[in-house]
Amino acid sequence: MKALTRPRIWLAFAVALAADVFQIALGPLGWTFLDEAADVLVMIAVSLLLGFHPLLLPTFIVELFPVVDMLPTWTACVAAVVMLRRHQQRPPAAPPGDDPSSKVIDI
Repeated sequence: MKALTRPRIWLAFAVALAADVFQIALGPLGWTFLDEAADVLVMIAVSLLLGFHPLLLPTFIVELFPVVDMLPTWTACVAAVVMLRRHQQRPPAAPPGDDPSSKVIDI
């Protein structure tokens, strides 16, 4: 799993947002194979930036349906992947009572 850095996150969001705007601009039916080619490039770019995540696959498949690709699915997917990766990379919290400053010392 790739470490999330601020530049990687910003670039992944920029790629996803650009793809969503591009597909909305093409209209609900898009141009033959241009939408699909953009989706392949976005999937590769986001995977390289954030690391592969299983959420990218359903997003890629949903983007193949004509009217559904008008939704900002790539941007939403990148947001979900970033949120999940940050949660996975967060160090585990210490259980309550293990804090040495909170121990009572009997004298």
